[in-house]
Amino acid sequence: MEINEIKKLLPHRYPFLLVDRVVVLNADGITALKNVTANEEFFSGHFPAQPIMPGVLQIEALAQAAGLFALSQPGAPAGGAATLFAGVDGVKWKRPVVPGDQLRLVVKPIKMRPPLLVCQGAAYVGEEIACEVAEMKMMITPAKQ
Repeated sequence: MEINEIKKLLPHRYPFLLVDRVVVLNADGITALKNVTANEEFFSGHFPAQPIMPGVLQIEALAQAAGLFALSQPGAPAGGAATLFAGVDGVKWKRPVVPGDQLRLVVKPIKMRPPLLVCQGAAYVGEEIACEVAEMKMMITPAKQ
């Protein structure tokens, strides 16, 4: 799935759209990519001399991938629907994410009973886990009319 298709499903836009491409999307989950560049706005303050992608934005990238998964499922609301955090548990960071890294976002559903989605996820740089989330709870919200 290319960026224009992603924008049709997710309401996020620059500088907060944190998924660049989807490489796998099926009933078992989603694998998406985020290319982390030196031009990311958050690097100007986190931290200028040693830029590191904030951990909460790594979780947000996983949540956006989960949103793409949920909004791609049969029967999902269309046209501006969104997914909102309802909770997150068991987060661990294993390595910093820096300019030039590519995050591979892997999200697998644990339970999906619309409007609720519970999933787990991990963000990888190469084969190393950068961030893992044991459980993300999300609510699928229909588009505002």
